[in-house]
Amino acid sequence: MNVRFRWLWTSAGLANLGDGITITALPLIALAAGAQPGEVAMVTASATIAWPLLGLHAGWVVDRLSPHLLLAMVNGARAASLVALTVAISLDNSVFAMTLATAFIFGAAETLVDTALIAGIPRTVDRRDLTAANARIEATINVNNQLAGPPLAGLLIGTTGILASSSGGGLYAFAALAAIGLMCATQRSAAPHPRASVDLHHTPVKVLEGIRYLWNHRLQRELTLLTAGMSIVWGAWSATFVLHAVSPGPLDLDTAAYGLLLTGMAAGGILASIFTERLQARLSSTSLLFIDTVGTLGLALPAALNAPLPVIAIGIIVAGAGSTVWRIIVAVIRQQSTPLHLIGRVYSASRVISWGALPLGASLGALGVQTLGLTPLFWAESLVALGICAWFAMRMPAIRTRIVRAADETPSTSIQPSG
Repeated sequence: MNVRFRWLWTSAGLANLGDGITITALPLIALAAGAQPGEVAMVTASATIAWPLLGLHAGWVVDRLSPHLLLAMVNGARAASLVALTVAISLDNSVFAMTLATAFIFGAAETLVDTALIAGIPRTVDRRDLTAANARIEATINVNNQLAGPPLAGLLIGTTGILASSSGGGLYAFAALAAIGLMCATQRSAAPHPRASVDLHHTPVKVLEGIRYLWNHRLQRELTLLTAGMSIVWGAWSATFVLHAVSPGPLDLDTAAYGLLLTGMAAGGILASIFTERLQARLSSTSLLFIDTVGTLGLALPAALNAPLPVIAIGIIVAGAGSTVWRIIVAVIRQQSTPLHLIGRVYSASRVISWGALPLGASLGALGVQTLGLTPLFWAESLVALGICAWFAMRMPAIRTRIVRAADETPSTSIQPSG
């Protein structure tokens, strides 16, 4: 891989280690501040609400401005928000309110960072290297965000919340510096990607181009809707599983053990990212995607059954592996079948729908845990996941045909008639 990709990769690695610490630490900081179960769940909702609110405009910004500059600025903003949270914790003043604010800033920044990363990959590697580049990014995300981040957050929180928040802020600051290195490498490049000037007057029209392309592309549209369905389950589970796992919940774990348990998701994801290319040679992409929907069922069902810790850990590992395979395959499909000048807007439009379901799931989880209790909530999540498996199974022949076509088509000819 070239120098520009290595800088992009480094920035993504540092930022995702910060993500792993921050997204794990924020609910624990709220819990330590005396938040009620519904309030703890709302921290996750606050971290994910930015996609439906800001995601479409994030895609337009990435398509019109330098993603390298955005990575530097946005990671800097996340570092500043965590410094503010550190101050609030040290003064023991408005900690829960500041946690919610930090979670929202984290989510808003994520819309720009994730979109810039996906849009940047096809600009830094050849088309034939897309699967390998996406697999490297996904492996890094799994190692740093899910394998190293959660247990590190648990250990840091076990010492003090100040240490967790300041560590996350420092990592985002270094990610911003790596993005500056990416900017310098791009400026030395012989043919940097041209970008038009920002035209605020036509912003709504430009945003709609990404939505229109996504919705008229039958394969991307269907995969987006399937992802949204699974995101509802993931959002509800993520917002409430801490209550099931951490003492005095049924699993009776301390914060360090809880962080270690979540690394199972990363372990599955790392293995999946290493073997995705080999698995595609043996199984169809469609079969691999279907296995992921089954993995989502494995995420919720063990908790619903109040299964012992080893069974829950296996479910988390399987879900993490499936999620990684899904992201790699869908990212390659999108990068192959979307014109380069639209990829930011198409990606963000897809994320608004698919990841926009995360805060919906988290909010439903917050409501469900207050009204139904944890076990009935996990059963509801399991039923939704089972319905998604059935939906995908019925659509497999059509999806398989469209995936094969997408691999052979150029972006300018890849739109299928709507219907």
